[in-house]
Amino acid sequence: MAETLMAASNPDAIVVGSGATGGVAAMALAQAGLRVLVLEAGPELSAKRAFGSEPLNSLKRLANISSGRQRIAANHPGYWKANPELFVDEQRNPYSTPDDRPFLWTRGRQVGGKSLTWGGITLRLSDYELKGASRDGHGQDWPIAHDDLAPWYSQLETLLAVKGQRDGLPQLPDGEFQEPMPLTPAEEHLGRSIRRDLELPLIHSRGFELSKSAQTPWPRSCSQGGALAIALASGRVELRSNSVVSHVLIDRASGRAEGVEAIDRQSGEHFCAKAPLVVLCASTIESLRLLLHSQQQSGLEDVSGRLGQGLMDHISRSCFFSIPDQPAAGSSELSGAGSCFIPNTLESRDFKRGYGLWCGIQRFDPPQLLQRERGSAVGFLIGHGEVLSQSHNQVSLHPERRDAWGIPIAHIDCRWDANEEAMVAHMGQRMEAVVNAAGGQIKPLADLFVMPLIEPLVQGSLALSPGAAPPGYYIHELGGAPMAEREELGVLNRWNQLWRTPNLLVTDGSCWPSAGWQSPTLTEMALTWRACDHAAAALKRGEL
Repeated sequence: MAETLMAASNPDAIVVGSGATGGVAAMALAQAGLRVLVLEAGPELSAKRAFGSEPLNSLKRLANISSGRQRIAANHPGYWKANPELFVDEQRNPYSTPDDRPFLWTRGRQVGGKSLTWGGITLRLSDYELKGASRDGHGQDWPIAHDDLAPWYSQLETLLAVKGQRDGLPQLPDGEFQEPMPLTPAEEHLGRSIRRDLELPLIHSRGFELSKSAQTPWPRSCSQGGALAIALASGRVELRSNSVVSHVLIDRASGRAEGVEAIDRQSGEHFCAKAPLVVLCASTIESLRLLLHSQQQSGLEDVSGRLGQGLMDHISRSCFFSIPDQPAAGSSELSGAGSCFIPNTLESRDFKRGYGLWCGIQRFDPPQLLQRERGSAVGFLIGHGEVLSQSHNQVSLHPERRDAWGIPIAHIDCRWDANEEAMVAHMGQRMEAVVNAAGGQIKPLADLFVMPLIEPLVQGSLALSPGAAPPGYYIHELGGAPMAEREELGVLNRWNQLWRTPNLLVTDGSCWPSAGWQSPTLTEMALTWRACDHAAAALKRGEL
C-alpha cells in the first residue's frame, strides 16, 4: 500500500512535470493564490551540470551510445550540441513500436524537462490552423479560436521577452515583440529574391536569443529561467524531484481526481500525493501513458473512446545550400530569434493543411580553412508541416513490458500517410525554387564543409536524408487526448478538463485536436495558463 505524502504546504493542486507547461501551470496557480506541489520524474540539476561542457559532453555521448543507453536520441541533431544528461537512459525508459514503423521518441527527465533543449522559436497558431476542419473537412476544429488564446500569448511574449517583427500575416498572428535580431546579408538577399520571383514572404524568426539574463544562469527559453522560477519565488510552490508518477487516483463513485500515485526514482518506494486539482504537464506521450494507466488502475472514464488516438508530429524535410558571392556577415548567432521563416502561404495545393520553412544563412560558418567554397554563404532550409490527426496513429500500453519502475511502457504506432508524402514532395520543390531564385545550389553538407572529425557521424543522419525522417524525429509530438466541443468527440473540454473528471486538467501537447505547422511550445504554454486560471477561479468558488 502506497504511503500518503502531503506537502508541507498542504497543496491545493498537483502539477505533474516541470518543463515548459509544468512551469507555467505552477506559476499560474501560485499567482491565483493556490498552494502547489510539482512532481518531476527526474533529478534537479544545477545550471552548470545541466549544460555541461566540452570535451566532457562528447565523451559522455560516446559512452552512452556505445552502451545502448542513448541510441535513439543520437538520431536528433540537438543531441550532438547538448549535454547527454538531458536525455533519458533508454534502457531504463524503454518504449515499443511495430518493427516496420519506427517512432523516434526523444525525452528529457529532469527539472525543466525538454525546455532545457528547446530551440526557443515562438510562433502563434492562427484560426487557419485552429479551424482547419471547417475548411477542408478533415478531423475536428479546436473548440477555441485565436482570440481565446491571445491574452495568454501576449503575457507569455512579454514575460519571455520574445524578439520578432509585426508582419501583418493572417496565417501567423503578430504578438508582443521586442526588436528583431537583424537578418544576415545573405538572408536579406534571399528575401528580396523570393519576393521578386516567387511572391513569397521571408520574415524574421520569433523567439529567444542565446544570451542569458544577468540575474540567472538559466536561459529564458527553459522553465528555470522563466515561469518555474517565478512559481518557486512565490513561496506557494513545493518542487519534489525524482518522483515518477504512475497514475492518477480517481474516486470511482464521483469520478473526481483525488491525487496521484508515484514512485521515488531512487528508492523505488511508492507514495500518494493528494490535492483537489491535478494538472498533467508530463509531455504528450507521457501524459497519454499516465491517462491510459489511470484507466487501468483507477477507472478513469473517457466517454469518447479516443484516448491515445490521433498522435501527430510535424513532418520535416531539410536541405543545405550555398549562395556564391555574398558579403560577409560578421558574427550572427543561430537561435530562435536569430534565423528567419518562409511561412505557410495559404495557396491551394493537392494536399490538406500547410507547412513553413525555417531558414538560416551565414549563421554557422566555420573558419575559412574548413569551407570548401570561399566567399559563398551557406544556409539551411527545414520544412515542418502539419500532419493530419488519424485514429490509427496511436499510443497504447504494452501488455507485458514495464519500465525500471514497473509501469507499463508506451507502445507507439504511427506512420506517415499519402497527405504527408504529397506535402514533403511539395517541400522539396519549394526548397529548390527558393534556392534557385537566390542564385544558389542545394548540396550535401560534406560538399560545403571539410568535416574530418564529424563526417562519419553525420553520414546517414536522418537530418540529412533527402526525404522525410520517421515520426517523432521533429520532437513536436501532439494529440491523443484532444479538446472537443462535446464529450463524445474528444477527451477534454475547451478548458482542458476531462469531461467526467473536471478537476483533472491535461494541458501539454496531448490536448491538441490538430497540429498546425508552427512550433508548438508557446501555444502549449498559453493553453496551460488559460486552463489553470480558469480552474483556480472555479476551485475558489467551490465549483470544481
